[in-house]
Amino acid sequence: MSVRTRFDLTQADIPRAWYNLLPDFPEPLPPPLHPATRQPVGLADMTGLFPESLVRQEMSPDRWIEIPEPVREIYSLWRPTPLLRAVRLERALQTPAHIYYKYEGVSPAGSHKVNTSVPQAFFNKEAGTRRLATETGAGQWGSSLAFATRLFGLECQVYMVKVSFEQKPYRKMMMQTWGAGVDPSPSTRTEYGRSVLNGDPNSPGSLGIAISEAIEDTVKHPGTKYSLGSVLNHVCLHQTVIGQESIRQMEIAGESPDIVVGCVGGGSNFAGIAFPFIHRRLTSGGACRIIAVEPSSCASLTRGELRYDFGDTAGMTPLMMMHTLGHDFMPPRIHAGGLRYHGMSPMVSHLLKLRLIEAVAHPQGSVFEAAVLFARTEGIVPAPEPSHAIREVINQAIRCREEGRGKVILFNLCGHGMLDLAAYETFLSGKLQDA
Repeated sequence: MSVRTRFDLTQADIPRAWYNLLPDFPEPLPPPLHPATRQPVGLADMTGLFPESLVRQEMSPDRWIEIPEPVREIYSLWRPTPLLRAVRLERALQTPAHIYYKYEGVSPAGSHKVNTSVPQAFFNKEAGTRRLATETGAGQWGSSLAFATRLFGLECQVYMVKVSFEQKPYRKMMMQTWGAGVDPSPSTRTEYGRSVLNGDPNSPGSLGIAISEAIEDTVKHPGTKYSLGSVLNHVCLHQTVIGQESIRQMEIAGESPDIVVGCVGGGSNFAGIAFPFIHRRLTSGGACRIIAVEPSSCASLTRGELRYDFGDTAGMTPLMMMHTLGHDFMPPRIHAGGLRYHGMSPMVSHLLKLRLIEAVAHPQGSVFEAAVLFARTEGIVPAPEPSHAIREVINQAIRCREEGRGKVILFNLCGHGMLDLAAYETFLSGKLQDA
């Protein structure tokens, strides 16, 4: 008996509005604080870094925010993305669970990050910005912003965490192909980067350091704004097209997830898949477990403190109430570069505080075991980041087998691993070590 494995929408089904979780919180989200005054930041405090339109989205009390038609038109290059059922993985695990995954690796940059890079470039172009500066870890965000800025005729400067710059050279080449400038961080381009190198010439870098460099670059170059690929509210907002499409596709499949799983570093792809399901739970009572999965070596949700902290190492960003390992935390050289961040999205952190989500952590050895099993059954080589979600999905599916209970599990496969093959080589040769 054959089982349907793919559930598609049409371009007419691309969402027309982003979902904003802020007004649905049963307890208000603590506001960001000014780094100097420690008072709540206002609109004027943020417009030095971001265009006013994005700052208004960051603070918006509106549940739904319209997606501009030019953005929807570009979304149509890859959206709606497919929802697939992992039947071969189910059979390999001999589980009664039904496993579904939303596949964001079909985008031009091979990841979910373009869902926010395109609107960020659009709103900056409208505001008269000429150039964007940003950071990137593994390179998915940097390549996504390079793609988006090319579409809107903006310049782009990327500070890429040095360890990923060295581990993933093809991501750098992808950014350069789309016209972006790319430097390893810490770099010699900024005063802060030079100060880090003076203290440690062999520094592997961190997202916190790269953010500090990008902000310094922004402040010192007229016509430049800063662009961030995770953590902030407006970034999570843009990603909710993922979950909105998933809800409709699960209806087509005739099932509703009992468990929703996503990997977390800063929180954007997890927000994309999870927030619309949380909205349904808060407004109509739909119940499902929602699990955030992070690396054991950079586990802000499961091992960090919930407190105000800076988003960057130099202490230039507003202070945010978030789960944090400390803004001076130096993460190990794990291959999931997109998850090597000291802090978690304030909204994701708040959800954990309110016990609306769960959090677990896994080491990279078992994560790559799960990734290889997924590749050998489903055919897609996943990026190291969503492989953390795959690890937890497999664990949940095995539990279903042991308990003799079939559940419906949905996860976000937020990007492919075709530019991460050096990590797979390290694992397959037996050289991969847990930090």
